[in-house]
Amino acid sequence: MFEPNSVMVTGGAGFIGSNFVRWLVDNTDVRIVVLDKLTYAGNRGNLTGVPESRVKLVVGDICDDALLDELVPCVDAIVHFAAETHNDNSIADPAPFVSSNIEGTYHLLEACRKYGTRFHHISTDEVYGDLDLDDTTRFTEATPYCPSSPYSSTKAASDLLVRAWHRTYGVATTISNCSNNYGPRQHVEKFIPRQITNVLCGARPKLYGDGSNVRDWIHVDDHSSAVWDVLTKGRLGDTYLIGADGEQRNLDVLRTILTLMGKDSDDFDWVRDRPGHDRRYAIDASKIRTELGWRPRHVDFEEGLAGVIDWYRENESWWMPLKESVEATYSMRGQ
Repeated sequence: MFEPNSVMVTGGAGFIGSNFVRWLVDNTDVRIVVLDKLTYAGNRGNLTGVPESRVKLVVGDICDDALLDELVPCVDAIVHFAAETHNDNSIADPAPFVSSNIEGTYHLLEACRKYGTRFHHISTDEVYGDLDLDDTTRFTEATPYCPSSPYSSTKAASDLLVRAWHRTYGVATTISNCSNNYGPRQHVEKFIPRQITNVLCGARPKLYGDGSNVRDWIHVDDHSSAVWDVLTKGRLGDTYLIGADGEQRNLDVLRTILTLMGKDSDDFDWVRDRPGHDRRYAIDASKIRTELGWRPRHVDFEEGLAGVIDWYRENESWWMPLKESVEATYSMRGQ
């Protein structure tokens, strides 16, 4: 059992990272250093209300070796969320994804090698490619990598770096590949918050292709608890898949949102599909459940969605400043 007193959370002002920070504050006694570049996806407001006695925000780049030399020796572990993550953006311009996801991970691994710091790497199920819609199998830790997009390719590359630094240099690492997260504070460019905020703005939501694409959804708080279990109880050098048996067609997710928000379930527009759009993701989380005893708590997807809708309804000042530019970008792409 690894029991850190202090943890650096890279990307800790982003969606999943900030929810992890809040989970740590509520469920542990660790001291937290957040390292975030505060790109468009990072938001100081995501950390509003966290105790300054426990959480320190450092604005900086994970590729800045001098900054890492200052911060890494002072923590027991790094939990690495920082990444460029939006598939559409990676298709339009892959360069930032290579820089952040591959080069950034390299710099952090080198810092951990230098100072003997534990490293947990947050990855995605998208590194495995996709499954046929009528396939009954799910991704496991043994599934070969077959990424489809520039985003998933850079995450696959970063996973392989982590594995190599463990095997070659003995860096104490673990990896988790998680399914699609949903919850509060998710950027409005993402699927679920985009649909919710469109309805709140009086605009018709938009759905790619035929809507049959399947995603495996997990509440961000369940992801946070799983990451902590992997960091503290996981075997060094191992990978753990995190999922909550939440497979849903995009069409069904959108119709559920519309129904929960008092709209007709067909009150949306179809738009042309994303290039190379993966058909289905599905996680087999048997390993983390069997070995570490982890279980998701948010297992009612509709109930979880209702809570997320309430959050966006009550926090318009958080998302409204982002909405116009996001929709302008989508419009320019015909989406």
